[in-house]
Amino acid sequence: MGAVGLLYVGAVLFINGVMLLGWVDAKSAAPMNIFVGGLQVLTPTYLIFTANGDQNTILQASGLYLFGFTYLYVAFNLLAGLDGTGLGYFSLFVAVCAVVFAWLSFGRFNDNTFGVIWLSWAFLWFLFFLLLGRNQAGLGRYTGAVAAIEGWVTGAIPAFLLLTGHWGENDNARAIGLAIFFVIVFGALYPRLRTPAPAPSGASVESPQPA
Repeated sequence: MGAVGLLYVGAVLFINGVMLLGWVDAKSAAPMNIFVGGLQVLTPTYLIFTANGDQNTILQASGLYLFGFTYLYVAFNLLAGLDGTGLGYFSLFVAVCAVVFAWLSFGRFNDNTFGVIWLSWAFLWFLFFLLLGRNQAGLGRYTGAVAAIEGWVTGAIPAFLLLTGHWGENDNARAIGLAIFFVIVFGALYPRLRTPAPAPSGASVESPQPA
């Protein structure tokens, strides 16, 4: 993924994350989703048409559409007030594809850092599926926090490092460090931000007392 495109993926993930946290009005997030969604559709189209049949270039470009269509889908949902289940199940498709791209990054492209990043995106898009496709509203704030953090850690920061030539060569250490960061931070946030599902009508939420 190009560093410039990665920077703006970071921006839209951050905006969508703080929207889910309730800090940004939903419709006000739509323009950024349109801008970045359009960019992530036009860019891979250009790359594919100019790839001269290079299969690795075409393969890597194909992953950008997953993001572009997600953000455009989000924008349409926000502006038209559409039901979120379609976007949720598309997010499941993206999550599965992201696992495949992670496997390709580890093996075919020998890029362990982006293998870990693709896995983190797979996790985030699976959360989108649970939140929207399966209506697990209790995951809203947690999903928002994960999205906002990934906007910086998988988007903006790597983009700036790549653009300024400070990415470095120590791929294995960077990948391990990222994986540890994600496990610790996302694991710690889950019990703090997940909202328990409401108790069924008429049911007591108190612990049963012994007879």
